[in-house]
Amino acid sequence: MAFTALAGIVQLVLAVRPVAMLQGGRVLLAVSALSALWASMKSMPKREFSREFSHPNFTVTVKVGDLFSVNSDLIVGFTDVFDTSVSDGDIISPKSVQAQFLSRVFSGDEGNLNSALDDALRGRRVSFVESDAAKSRGKRKRYPIGTVAVLVRQSVRYYCVAYSRMSNNLSAQSSVDNLWNCLNGTWASVSEYGHLNPVAIPVLGSGLAKVDNLDHESLIKMIILSFVARSREGVVSRKLTVVVHSDDIEYVDLNEVRAFLYSL
Repeated sequence: MAFTALAGIVQLVLAVRPVAMLQGGRVLLAVSALSALWASMKSMPKREFSREFSHPNFTVTVKVGDLFSVNSDLIVGFTDVFDTSVSDGDIISPKSVQAQFLSRVFSGDEGNLNSALDDALRGRRVSFVESDAAKSRGKRKRYPIGTVAVLVRQSVRYYCVAYSRMSNNLSAQSSVDNLWNCLNGTWASVSEYGHLNPVAIPVLGSGLAKVDNLDHESLIKMIILSFVARSREGVVSRKLTVVVHSDDIEYVDLNEVRAFLYSL
């Protein structure tokens, strides 16, 4: 492909320049160098790519960027107690997507976010309530993994999904089974409330509430596979965007992810 393109350039030059201009070893070396450069540029991973599926029609996009800059509804991961406090940094990390959600969507108002979560979770099944003695800090009411609280702010839906368990010593942990179940619960909520609107998701399980036996790349593939499998049963959303944070790009082979997406 690279040499073919360069051959076209050579033919164009021949139309306006003497043949002698293209003779000699230097020209051959230049063509070879340009060919290698072209091939290298073509092999560089794209920072955004998509695949359109049919029967039914939907699109999956993977991009490097900022989740909160995507023009769509958003999926935000929470623990099973739906903690929101970032004040000391030991319950919710200030660097987490949850902290950004609090800051950028609720202007840092924890009380407002807690009220919105309480309203969305009212009537939902509670799996267990920790005692004050057992869990002295953070929220104590536990919801089943996969529970989704749907919040609406300025016409944008935020699917707050419980995908990890917060231990009583404030350590969040998830698993492959938990992540798969939470994804299924999320797609069900998006299908029910989303009106087929586009939706974006971060790489769940890659932060502090990590799935230890899956790396970033495997987590992205898992999210894509889950969405495509669910969409084959019925359209969830016309477009899913999986957003990879720029700080995590070194852990992901985007060419491999693209190949996986196109293999489905």
